[in-house]
Amino acid sequence: VCVCVCVCFQGVEGASAAAHALSLPAEAYGNDPRLEAMWAMKAYNHAEVYFNLISSVDPKFLKLTKVDDQIYSSFRETFKDLDVKRLKEEDLKSDEAKQTWRPFCNQFEGIVEDFNYGTLLRLDCEKDYSEDNTIFATRVQFFAVEIARNREGHNDTVFTSKRAKS
Repeated sequence: VCVCVCVCFQGVEGASAAAHALSLPAEAYGNDPRLEAMWAMKAYNHAEVYFNLISSVDPKFLKLTKVDDQIYSSFRETFKDLDVKRLKEEDLKSDEAKQTWRPFCNQFEGIVEDFNYGTLLRLDCEKDYSEDNTIFATRVQFFAVEIARNREGHNDTVFTSKRAKS
């Protein structure tokens, strides 16, 4: 994926073209594999930046959005018993889960920028992003789970293990 994006959009002009392409409405495209590669690269870059952030800064002090409190309270009201430390694919992808997640996510339309954009989410918060530990989620799902992980101390392991190695 990375190679495809780099080949298709090299240099400053390429980055500008990619940024423009990603800002166009979905209807402007069919199933353009280059666009899918750009979205995958954008999701990967977001994941990498976030993981570096929680590795470097105590996650309890992170504020991911302007509405973290609203996201967290709504999330815990809706998903009281969801184990954010170790998610399972069915927690996000089963038909039953989708019926609960859809209204949760939609309430943030117009509040959280790009609320339904695709992002990568770690299933086990004590591990890094990997093929086995990553699931595709919407941006607001990512925020909800990661805000909960940060506030509930589950991402502390990433922060403390990185500090111990330094």
